[in-house]
Order: sequence, then structure tokens, then C-alpha cells
Amino acid sequence: MIRSEILKDIAPILHNHLVVCNIGIPSQELYAIDDQPSNFYMLGTMGLASSIGLGLALSQPKPVIVIDGDGSVLTNLGTLPTIANNVTDNYILLIIDNGSYGSTGDQPTYAGKKTSLAKVAEACGCERVVECQAEDTGKIVQQALDSGQMTIIVCKCESGNAKMPVITMDSVVIRDRFMKALQA
Repeated sequence: MIRSEILKDIAPILHNHLVVCNIGIPSQELYAIDDQPSNFYMLGTMGLASSIGLGLALSQPKPVIVIDGDGSVLTNLGTLPTIANNVTDNYILLIIDNGSYGSTGDQPTYAGKKTSLAKVAEACGCERVVECQAEDTGKIVQQALDSGQMTIIVCKCESGNAKMPVITMDSVVIRDRFMKALQA
């Protein structure tokens, strides 16, 4: 399975939850698959979806699901010890690990080689880390939501991008409708 297939599979689980989605093609894929006002699409700032989602989870009680990529997490490894030391049980970080920088041409990442992001998260002090295969992602995300515990999920999948249109909304519109969904 590639990332877009995972997103199609988990879209019903994400529906009406607060979702912060990684930059570039992942956001385009989620937008095309199941656009929701409660989805915050990152149009820039590689590596910050996990940090933005953590701040959001710390500031309010609703569950927050962050969809991030291995390349973005590797770009901002400082986010993992920050997450580990600021536990909030309404936070789920789903790292879709396809071993590549998908939005820039599928160049390989170190997560596709020797580096295990699950082991890195554990070494940083994250207590509930689950590594799964792509086909089990929906079940694992639902279990994380049901558990009411902060969970880091590392989903191993194949590299590849679906052909999706660009997001036509302005970043201000994305922000404003997300803020309305947050307040609802």
C-alpha cells in the first residue's frame, strides 16, 4: 500500500476529528480523499506538523491526530523528545514511513535504510509507540483513539504518490475554517 491508500482506509476514522496533515502531497491526498473543516493542511513548514499538533493537543481537550511523514520527522527530530516530555493523552502522531521524501521526488530517507523511527521515539522517552504495516493502520489508529493515551504510530508502507490536484484554498481560509471546527 502507498500513503494515499492508507489515507483512504483511515478517512472514516479521521472524520470529524482534529487532523493536522503534513505538507505537500500528503495534504493534497487527504484533501482530495476526504476534505473536512477539521483538517488542517500544512502548505509549508516541513517538519512542523507534529509540533503544531502537539501544541493544539496541549491547549484543548479534543483528540488531535497528526499525519506526518518519515522525511518530515527526520527534518525535525527535536519534536520527538518534546512530545515525550509533554504527554497529553489526546495526541496521536501517525508517521507514515514510506522510506522517502514523497513530495520532492521520492528520494530515499534514512528511515528507509538503517534508522527506525519507532526506536528513536522510544529512545526519546515516548511511552506508547506502535509500529505497524500499512494494512493494519486503521485498526491501530482506532485502538489509539479508544485507548485515550498519547500514541506514536509508525506505519511502514511503500513509496509512491497518487496523482492529486493541488489544494485550491488559501492558507487563511484553511486556518479560519479549522478554527471554527475547533470551537464547535
